[in-house]
Amino acid sequence: MYEVHASSSLTVEQRRLAVALFEEGWGYSSVSTRLVASRHAVRKLYHRWRARGQGALVAKSSKRVFTFEFKRNVVARFLAGETKTDLAQEFELSSPELVSRWASTYRREGEMGLRPKRRGRVPSEPVEGESELERLRRDNERLRAEVAYLGKVQALGVQRPR
Repeated sequence: MYEVHASSSLTVEQRRLAVALFEEGWGYSSVSTRLVASRHAVRKLYHRWRARGQGALVAKSSKRVFTFEFKRNVVARFLAGETKTDLAQEFELSSPELVSRWASTYRREGEMGLRPKRRGRVPSEPVEGESELERLRRDNERLRAEVAYLGKVQALGVQRPR
């Protein structure tokens, strides 16, 4: 059995009925009125349905990672006039909204915004000419500050009446 989108406010039955109505030619506004459902949620489902057909009912893996070159190519074609729905279909994207987000990021941050972001804490750079003893002292000082901060946070938690 297929996994169904869980992030939507629509029930599984509402999604199935909405897709059936889309296939009969209904628009998302009419479907949202008919189902007494959120217009926003139905519109998102409608755009996924236009890109993926019945596949709109099936959740795509969220683990898919796109390269910088791939995103840049899709954004360039979108900005050249191709529709986000056509691009989502061609590249089998989970939603046309992904193309919109990439284009928005590109407009706001340029090409650097499309590059993969490093996850987690940024490693501290070793200071040039620093000995191991100096590095350990610096790390020790940072850890003392963290312990002091956590102690204060814990003390504030104990003082707060419940």
